[in-house]
Amino acid sequence: MTSSFEFQTYPARPSDAERERVLGVLREGAVQGRLSHDTFVRRMELALTARGPDELRALTADLRPDGGRLAERLYGAVGRISAFSVRLGRAWRAERLPPLLLPEPGPYPLRIGRDPSNGLRLSHETVSRLHAELALRGGLWVLRDLGSTNGTTVNGRRVTGSVVVRAGDMVSFGHMSFRLDAR
Repeated sequence: MTSSFEFQTYPARPSDAERERVLGVLREGAVQGRLSHDTFVRRMELALTARGPDELRALTADLRPDGGRLAERLYGAVGRISAFSVRLGRAWRAERLPPLLLPEPGPYPLRIGRDPSNGLRLSHETVSRLHAELALRGGLWVLRDLGSTNGTTVNGRRVTGSVVVRAGDMVSFGHMSFRLDAR
């Protein structure tokens, strides 16, 4: 009597390396802003409990560079629209900011801060006593943060060290913002 044994074959479970690769793609998608935090967390849970490679592939199908032209074009369009709205908001705020006239060139830089001995005194609690200085060097205006507590920004970017500024730039010392003017 011969007996035949039939074995049910199941697809191989994904390895830890495959799961880690998928988690890396999901992390990168979250960093790039292509996944919301909730979507990232949910997909991460699904990746850890996936039973087969097909389930893992489905979690990253829209994040892969070859995931489809439609998704790529959609992400590009959303990115351009978002960038436009940010630029529009900055332009709107810049026109409404009070002007800060660039000083006459002199031998000493213009010190900015709360201290009464500064050339430009800003009486606001977010401005440090010695906050920043503005100097003309080689024909260019250079703004330097002096280790302020609440920071100095130019066009929305925090200044670390020195940065060249021009008329029309938005500058902030703590929470006080101005538009540079060269009249």
